[in-house]
Amino acid sequence: MNNFEKWFDFCIFVELIMDYKLGIDIGSTTVKMVLSDSDGNLCFSDYRRHNADPQTACIAMLKRAFQSVDDANVQTVITGSVGMGYAARLGLPFRQEVLAAFKYIQTKYSQVHTFVDMGGEDCKMIFFDEGRVPDMRMNGNCAGGTGAFIDQTATLLGVETASLQDLAVRSTGLYPIASRCGVFSKTDIQNLLSRGVSKEDIAASMFHAVAMQVVSALARGMDIKGKVFFSGGPFAFLPELVKHFIQVMHLQTDDCIVDRYAQYVSAWGCALLSEEEKKMKVSELLSLWEKKHPTEKIEGSLPQLFSTKKEYETWLAGKQTLKVKRGDFERQVFLGVDSGSTTTKLVILNTKGELVYSDYRYNNGNSFQTFVDMLSRMRSVCPFGDDLQIVRSCATGYGEGLLKTAFNLDYGIVETMAHFMGARAVDEKVSFVLDIGGQDMKAIFVSNGSINRIEINEACSSGCGSFIMTFAEQLGYSIEQFAEMACFARQPYDLGTRCTVFMNSKVKQALREGAKVDDIAAGFSYSVIKNCLYKVLKLQSVSELGKNIVVQGGTFRNHSVVRALELLTSTTVSFSDIPELMGAYGAALYALGRCS
Repeated sequence: MNNFEKWFDFCIFVELIMDYKLGIDIGSTTVKMVLSDSDGNLCFSDYRRHNADPQTACIAMLKRAFQSVDDANVQTVITGSVGMGYAARLGLPFRQEVLAAFKYIQTKYSQVHTFVDMGGEDCKMIFFDEGRVPDMRMNGNCAGGTGAFIDQTATLLGVETASLQDLAVRSTGLYPIASRCGVFSKTDIQNLLSRGVSKEDIAASMFHAVAMQVVSALARGMDIKGKVFFSGGPFAFLPELVKHFIQVMHLQTDDCIVDRYAQYVSAWGCALLSEEEKKMKVSELLSLWEKKHPTEKIEGSLPQLFSTKKEYETWLAGKQTLKVKRGDFERQVFLGVDSGSTTTKLVILNTKGELVYSDYRYNNGNSFQTFVDMLSRMRSVCPFGDDLQIVRSCATGYGEGLLKTAFNLDYGIVETMAHFMGARAVDEKVSFVLDIGGQDMKAIFVSNGSINRIEINEACSSGCGSFIMTFAEQLGYSIEQFAEMACFARQPYDLGTRCTVFMNSKVKQALREGAKVDDIAAGFSYSVIKNCLYKVLKLQSVSELGKNIVVQGGTFRNHSVVRALELLTSTTVSFSDIPELMGAYGAALYALGRCS
């Protein structure tokens, strides 16, 4: 054997016995994997969405990673929001994402002062000052400023997330979009689309809104200065997003670093941290992943809402006592309209205050045209036709100002007053009114016939009407089917109280654990009420609600939500036969009252 052959054989031998370092970052929506040599040099990387099945995704990625390394030794560290559970089940070491990211930056970019990382359901900012412990900030339970928020915007525009980049590049203007909540932004985007604003401008506006949200929420009291390091998939695949961050931070491009491997920062950091960990053969590691491990136990189910259909029917019969008086059309009528974020409600009263006509429609982002269509329909069925005289009119709700101005309506009143007037009309002794609409929630506390306290949801729509409707549609059901299924679920799944966008991963977890769709539907009903009680009202005692509780709003057309409120508070609640119209009914009563 000549010297060259000996050298060649030696190189093969070295390759065969070489140790590798593996970092795996399993997040809420994606898996990131990095395989490096013993010196930390990149040998393999992969990034993919796991579609609620991280194990299958990881096995496929591992097989790809190990195609060319035979049965070498490997040291592994796992990180990520989902990674902790897998690390525990597999008996592999786990490190926090922040530590992994810090290791990568310390190794590759020691000059970094500010670290910005965006994942599927989280966003972090870390400030490094010499001689001080790094200051880390992280979003709470809101999706504003996360990859999930960006994904949802893409869905609303009917494009792939990656296409947002091409759209934003061609933008010529920016518009305000609510970035704190994915559901609130949905309304803003629908309104922009109805006004003819281009998808290009909406994409750029969303990027700008995300940057504003992250900086304002996480950088409080800290100076953002170079170098700023951007990490995470959204920054890696959406350069226009980075540009908007640079603009909002008032920095120059030279002040910032976008690593070509930005999406792998935490995974690569794990690989660097694995130096002291136990070595395993590639075959051992694959076998460990392929083994069927028991999933986490299903969380304790919540009480059934109704055990039988007969129980439901008996319950419903006892509720049908608060009925709005009906009457016939007269030549002179009074109009009330509640223009909400997702629906428009119309009520017509005669001179005796009797309900003669009503309409309820989804406005699909165009409340103006919806109201036009509703008026046209009302006049077409009215026996007086064009001779009908609307004596007084009143608007309330999200689109109050628009409709009042555009149609020269007589009055406009705040929603809380409209809903209070409607509730008091059906129950003079009302002590508490809870109204849940498409994107808002109002709680009205009443003493001696007068309002003494009002609570509303602020920047979060979790637990509102759109919250349930969105997931019903995603699971392939109408909202009516979803509501009926919820009523008779045998083991309602405890979904907790989470951001609407984040709830996606919770639902996937429930399905993965074997929960049935009806159990999930019932879980949403509980979640709506838990959100109201624990996040909005922060009740100290149920006694604060009094003995005459009235619920209204389109959400309470879903009787499972009403029943969940009763079970969680051990109270009895009432609702009228038109819960979804009570705001418009109150507005019409106000118009009638102003005429007397």
